[in-house]
Amino acid sequence: MAIKTPRPQNGGDLSADNMHNKRLGAKGEAQARRYLRLHGWKILEKNFKSPFGEVDIIARKGEVTAFIEVKTRLTDNFGAPSQAVTKQRQRRYIMGARYYFANREIGCTVRFDIIEIYRGQLKHIENAFRDSSRYAH
Repeated sequence: MAIKTPRPQNGGDLSADNMHNKRLGAKGEAQARRYLRLHGWKILEKNFKSPFGEVDIIARKGEVTAFIEVKTRLTDNFGAPSQAVTKQRQRRYIMGARYYFANREIGCTVRFDIIEIYRGQLKHIENAFRDSSRYAH
């Protein structure tokens, strides 16, 4: 009788590299949350799931609600961390923000930021991309 290896959901990968990347990503997200709190942001959601994908952090400061993608890298083999936020990823974040506000009053400025962490150094890129569709508020 063959023993079945558990298969991760959503086409995931159980490889050592993937597990390392997940741990690195979780560590980077925790560092980003600490940074945001130190700079006066209130974390509203972490790892917010929508039908369009996951938003790493949703945070609010004053009248601004930011949907924040966190990218963590140890090397620049694939370019700067923020370069990994493709147009497709940006669209997922925009749709995720619309989903988040579907049954809530917006009443704030909505912004899309990227926090990149490269070799432990954090860079907060405000207004990294915009919702330029005709449905933008």
